[in-house]
Amino acid sequence: MLEGHSTEWMSPHKLLWSSFDQNAPCVIMGIPLDETTSFRPGTRFGPAATREASMALEDFSIWQRRTVAPENYYDAGDLVLPMGNVENALGVIEVAASQIVQSGRKFMAIGGEHLITYPLVKAVLQAYPDLVVIQLDAHADLKSRFTGTELSHGTVMRRIVELLGPGRVYQLGIRSGTEAELQEAQGLSEIHFFNVLEPLKSIMPRIDGRPIYLTIDIDVADPAFAPGTGVPEPGGITSQELLKAVAYLAGSNIVGADLVELAPAYDNTGQTGLLAAALVRECLLLLAPDGK
Repeated sequence: MLEGHSTEWMSPHKLLWSSFDQNAPCVIMGIPLDETTSFRPGTRFGPAATREASMALEDFSIWQRRTVAPENYYDAGDLVLPMGNVENALGVIEVAASQIVQSGRKFMAIGGEHLITYPLVKAVLQAYPDLVVIQLDAHADLKSRFTGTELSHGTVMRRIVELLGPGRVYQLGIRSGTEAELQEAQGLSEIHFFNVLEPLKSIMPRIDGRPIYLTIDIDVADPAFAPGTGVPEPGGITSQELLKAVAYLAGSNIVGADLVELAPAYDNTGQTGLLAAALVRECLLLLAPDGK
């Protein structure tokens, strides 16, 4: 039971790469928030689809040449979120993440819509005041308001840059945003359009050693590789570039991560879920580098 909230963890399925040790140094949690989706809903089913797809993958990463050690990870299941109340749901998410961080552990969150990143970053910031955020995404998500609200998957990064201050958010792979949005947010974040891996190579030497929160929107990949998402955007990177980019972060100080916007109903091949599971595996190796 989470203190202050009438909710609980549930785990009908577990990721392949997880133990039953609740004291493992990294906690995996599903966050099926699906309240502000503006085009195609269904991200609430993302955590379950990712867990199911993980059963098809090896625990050895060719990209990082390392094997996931299950004893380093505990899959706590999905958060139970209040339906129809975004602010209360964000409160539940922040409390859950804060409890993990305050216990000295890290977390890997599986969404759910991108708005979950806001309360997750708020929780991590409590322990790491010099935190920086790396976002891999098709969309800038820098709108001040979207569909009449300040709390939306389309405003999440605007809320985060306001929380952290200018110059602490790095946005890679961006290929969608309004002219007004990009002009209004100019100088708040460092945006790299279209590509991910090469910009990452230029950024990392500048933030070497600093705590990093990594957020991956599955739609940063081209819809040819990840059609199962709520707002697919043509012209994206390959799944290979995406996996290489995440593996490139090995050895960095990754203190929290999330994978968001998988909507499996729009991909009857299951390939988007497989990509999501592969990305989770790579992120787990970043979060617990003392594994085998």
